Amino acid sequence: MAVLKVKFTKTKRDKLAQILWILNWISVVSGIVLFSLGLFLKIEIKKRNEVMAKGDINSVPNMLISVGVIACIINFLGGKICYDCSDANKFSRWKLVMLPYIVCTLCFTFCILVGALMCYAMRNELEESLYLGLRDAIKYYKDTDIPGRCFLKRTVDLLQIGFQCCGNSGFRDWFEVQWVSPRYLNMASKDVVDRLKSNVDGKFLVDGVPFSCCNPSSPRPCIQYQLTNNSAHYNYDFLTEELNIWVKGCREALLDYYTAIMRSIGIAALLIWLFELSVLIGVRYLQTAMKNVLLLGDLEGESDGWLLENSFVETVKRNINIIKNFGKVSQISTVSGMSDPTTDVANTNCGKNDVTKKSIPAAS
Repeated sequence: MAVLKVKFTKTKRDKLAQILWILNWISVVSGIVLFSLGLFLKIEIKKRNEVMAKGDINSVPNMLISVGVIACIINFLGGKICYDCSDANKFSRWKLVMLPYIVCTLCFTFCILVGALMCYAMRNELEESLYLGLRDAIKYYKDTDIPGRCFLKRTVDLLQIGFQCCGNSGFRDWFEVQWVSPRYLNMASKDVVDRLKSNVDGKFLVDGVPFSCCNPSSPRPCIQYQLTNNSAHYNYDFLTEELNIWVKGCREALLDYYTAIMRSIGIAALLIWLFELSVLIGVRYLQTAMKNVLLLGDLEGESDGWLLENSFVETVKRNINIIKNFGKVSQISTVSGMSDPTTDVANTNCGKNDVTKKSIPAAS
């Protein structure tokens, strides 16, 4: 029994073809939207690739870009097919193409769904990339004279100012690295020498942060150094007073920023997927209705259209059997009564009722 069978008159078939022609052109626009969203995400990631570890974080934008290009091509072809389907004579040229087109479009719409879901699944991978990238960026913050790292200080400072954050997980991350370049350390100072000697690795560590961590909204002048020393500042209590530097870590700030972008892109991709799926269902109805018109031979009469010619279970079983026996078509069965499961044509004797059978003589 056909699944979701609908009866179409010639007028309904013509209207369905015209509506699908318009919807396919709208789908071309949706493909451009997907391409633009993927390109936007790729550019946003590339802007801050210096604070991101190398990984597969570009897989989502690359997939959206690819799907967007394919959407434009497929829906452009679909618009041409649906436009010709308003005429039964023109439909005959597309009759053998429409079913493969529908199958390819179904796989394509599934890719849109995968792309939408990947936008939500990308958070953990992005968080790890940001953690490793920011850790290295903070570590090499002082290396302003080394090629390949000389711009990291500027990048990190602009990042902390723009996103109102400090450090990787928080401002204490700066306490664990030497972020002051050795060229700016006064080696004649006893305090500097003592700090270098007190550290096992010979690093100049201080409980201070770069100027870009300062919060300009604070009424108090920025305290960058000796953040944990109450006696170093007048009327200052490190444990109770709110610090006048950014408390949020840059990893959290960037993660929130990209998560909001990917959530919006994911919602847009899901809406486009639902729209593409509805267009595909309409094309399937049009294809089966026009096919049945040609079978009936009455181009002006009514015809049935459906999503599946047989039930869902029967369709799945039949396709599984075809896949299992794919490549075995050329093999000749030696079992009596066994037929090729990839065909629906029954074995016949082609009208010859009295075929003489050759017998094998018995051994004497």
